[in-house]
Amino acid sequence: MHVIHYPDDPPTRWNAPVLALGNFDGLHRGHMKIIDRVRRRAGERGGTPAAMTFEPHPPRVVRPDKAPPLLMTKEQKIEALARSGMQGMAVVRFTPELSHWEPETFVRTVLVEWLHVVEVWVGANFLFGHRREGNFSVLRSLGARYGFRAEKIDPVRYKEFVVSSTRVRRLVSEGRVDEAGALLGHHYFVDGEVTRGAGRGRELGFPSANLTTDNELPPASGVYATTATVDGIVHASVTNIGMRPTFGDVDRPVIEVHIFDFDRDLYGTRLRLSFLQRLRDERMFPDTDALRAQIDADCRSARRLFGRISL
Repeated sequence: MHVIHYPDDPPTRWNAPVLALGNFDGLHRGHMKIIDRVRRRAGERGGTPAAMTFEPHPPRVVRPDKAPPLLMTKEQKIEALARSGMQGMAVVRFTPELSHWEPETFVRTVLVEWLHVVEVWVGANFLFGHRREGNFSVLRSLGARYGFRAEKIDPVRYKEFVVSSTRVRRLVSEGRVDEAGALLGHHYFVDGEVTRGAGRGRELGFPSANLTTDNELPPASGVYATTATVDGIVHASVTNIGMRPTFGDVDRPVIEVHIFDFDRDLYGTRLRLSFLQRLRDERMFPDTDALRAQIDADCRSARRLFGRISL
């Protein structure tokens, strides 16, 4: 996938770009409906399927005190969009100056003069421009003026819920990772590097990898059935997130991953940790024997889950 940045890169030479426009945090089922439509329309027109997003996330510029933690890093978003079939990605640097542009200024400068779009697809609630004054009707009107087609995708529902990044963030922050995965269309995951810990997991008979993650939103404290992807291979695992209250030796939440049937030094290795289901709350135990027995029970619970699904 060809990635370009505004305003650093010159106008694109993509052939007849059909554009998905949005933030695409998490790339959930609603986003994928837009992506699928863009890919299909680009195929029909012989054009380039492309996505545009903003960096940093606009709320961090216009209302930083209320900006939410993100579900994806920029690198993860690029990877996911490439995997979805996008051939181009345009990343617009969102600045205080750009936040004051009128909707027409953004359309003319970025969509028309820089990207030369022939078609733009957005979600039903997409807003843009100064004070978010641009909506789909404005975009369609400007498209008619500047010679491109504008279309929207209606909200996607999963069961009784409208799928949105906001709802997924809330579910993850509450530890409801199975529900979050249902809205995403894939398991929620974080990436990171294995760093040295206190070695208590090995002392207990359950060696664990301490993960320092690049992601902003780890799930709520608790024990989870997870998968750990190492060097492209997916391994069943169980993960504890929290303050290790039995030992009281940390001052911030830690992520500890015990990979089943795995014996390898992972220090310095990067891995992807995907969350399937929350098994229990984190809690304090009276001694290490009680903790060891609970970890063993957690592993059995996770193995039973993995016995019912395919990795």
